[in-house]
Amino acid sequence: MEDAIVQQIKQQAVRLNTPEDMDVLIDAIGDKRYVLLGEATHGTSEFYKLRMELSRALIEKKGFSFIAVEGDWPSCYEINRYVKQDKAAKPSAHANLAAFHRWPSWMWANEEAAELITWLRQHNTDKPVDQRVGFYGLDVYSLWESLEEIERYLLETGTPEQLASARKAFECFDAYEKEGQNYGASAAFYGESCKDEVVKLLASLHAKRVRDHTDGEAALSAELNALVAVNAEDYYRTMVRHDADSWNIRDRHMVEALRRLAAFHGPDAKVIVWAHNTHIGDARATDMLADGMVNVGQLVREAHGEADVFAIGFGTYTGTVIAGSAWGAPMATMQVPPAQPGSWEELMHRAGAHDQILLLSKEDPVLGHEALGHRAIGVVYHPSYERGNYVPSLMARRYDAFVHVDESHALRPLAINNVLV
Repeated sequence: MEDAIVQQIKQQAVRLNTPEDMDVLIDAIGDKRYVLLGEATHGTSEFYKLRMELSRALIEKKGFSFIAVEGDWPSCYEINRYVKQDKAAKPSAHANLAAFHRWPSWMWANEEAAELITWLRQHNTDKPVDQRVGFYGLDVYSLWESLEEIERYLLETGTPEQLASARKAFECFDAYEKEGQNYGASAAFYGESCKDEVVKLLASLHAKRVRDHTDGEAALSAELNALVAVNAEDYYRTMVRHDADSWNIRDRHMVEALRRLAAFHGPDAKVIVWAHNTHIGDARATDMLADGMVNVGQLVREAHGEADVFAIGFGTYTGTVIAGSAWGAPMATMQVPPAQPGSWEELMHRAGAHDQILLLSKEDPVLGHEALGHRAIGVVYHPSYERGNYVPSLMARRYDAFVHVDESHALRPLAINNVLV
């Protein structure tokens, strides 16, 4: 079967040498409104560069409305203000990216991301405010940062009653010293939950946004920060007990944030998502299904129909990557060993030791029905334990296309005042 897969790849793959070679993907995307761009690691330069080129083409040629990424809402909203020419934004791409100071900072505080947001800002120059392309975060980890942003917003625009209600929610979390795991253990085992307070806060801010249209995006930001607070509370409380449930809370949060962003941008909004392959590739085509896990790729396909969604996975055969040896450990450049024999990446390499693009169809009798190991590297990585980094995947059901980088290179972390952040 491996030989048949290799021959199929040889016949169907398009060699990737220049950005123009990705036009095959732009053509395949057609009029679809949701384009999901993956990555096999959070620390590979080529994944960021290729996604930038694809995003640029989608924005320029097909009028996509915004990019939503696997990142925290408050930090990404600073980027959004910068790329949309907000006068209150910090003056440079590097200054705004320095806001990503919580581990793993290199995911966005890197030179490749700086190139993306510099281009976005230039693209938005001289465009009407409602036509400027945005940049938003979908993740759930920024509980305390989001609460601080809500307080700042209500100090400027809220009534004393609204501010008092918000501070009641903030005070509930004060005892946990900005540590989600501390809160999660207390809520899970001792019943000391802040859920009621943050749910009320979200309802209040949503009602305020519906009622007040004077600064729609600032109100949207406050509402999304409250949504983070609601779902982060749930995430940390659940994480202590069950990893699969906490994963589902996180990905459902991303999809709900995406839904609210799309609704804000109107019925014709077109959306680009940047996230790890494990989020954007359909979970039903992997062993996540047996574990009761869902993800963004599955949920967006279910919500909008497969005909309106295009998911692109990215992978590499070998190279280098930025990662940590443990959660919170210093980042390091690590070697990515050659892919395991019989894995998807090794078969792509065997079909051609060069970068390539492969369009996929779930009806394909060869690529759609054989579960293959597909490498996934997280922010914590141990190259010596490679075998555990492979996700059994029905590739043509997981993605609509796959971009293979035969030899990849580590991201370039951002340096502020000669210090890596």
